[in-house]
Amino acid sequence: MNDSPDLLAVLSASGRARYETLRANLTSVEQRVTAACAVAARARDEVTLVVVTKTYPASDTRILSALGVTDVAENRDQDAAPKAEECRDLPLIWHFVGQLQTNKVRSVLRYADRVHSVDRLRLITALSAEVQKSERPELGCLIQVALEASPGSGLHRGGAAPADVPALADALASAPGLRLDGVMAVAPLTGPDAGSPRRAFDRLAEISSHLRRAHPAATMVSAGMSGDLEEAIAAGATHVRVGTAVLGVRAPLG
Repeated sequence: MNDSPDLLAVLSASGRARYETLRANLTSVEQRVTAACAVAARARDEVTLVVVTKTYPASDTRILSALGVTDVAENRDQDAAPKAEECRDLPLIWHFVGQLQTNKVRSVLRYADRVHSVDRLRLITALSAEVQKSERPELGCLIQVALEASPGSGLHRGGAAPADVPALADALASAPGLRLDGVMAVAPLTGPDAGSPRRAFDRLAEISSHLRRAHPAATMVSAGMSGDLEEAIAAGATHVRVGTAVLGVRAPLG
């Protein structure tokens, strides 16, 4: 983890206190990730820590970058867009992890390097069209899998039902301007795997394995958050999305 004397020199007393808090929290999370990798007999560099900065100010993102964080995530464009603009000078990879409405696609494409929440054909079409209009580099995309979904279960929160993943993957892989990077999921709150993140993430790993048979380059598995990153790493996650454990408990969204 890096220290930044230049940043520390210009921080106020409260800013320096926040810097020390984030440094301590990052150290703790890094220790957890390293230990989980050791238990799973995986190399530490197989897992990327993505810090979820939603609801926190750009000043925190700047501190995180100074501390060596390379990947940050946001889930609401109205918060992410101005923050990304303010931090455009930082060497960060921006991940969009929230549910994405098609009317927000153009804005999200101004800053996002990856979208983790692709879950329907209409969104694939919208993303592809906007990438081509923008002439930006191709966009990395992950298919969000709703692990609580089961055949005939009807509506569920964001994500595609597991049975729909192959068709979505084929559509995404063939869409101009888009790159199929892998799959993403959160531990389900309902369904047969509720309360058992390891079992849920094992299911995601199986879905990922099937996906790679048709799309070998789609190796990313984005899973695990502050409370279950160890289970995700044990199941093969390549990216863990950690917010609370680094930045603190968030105030309820208004």
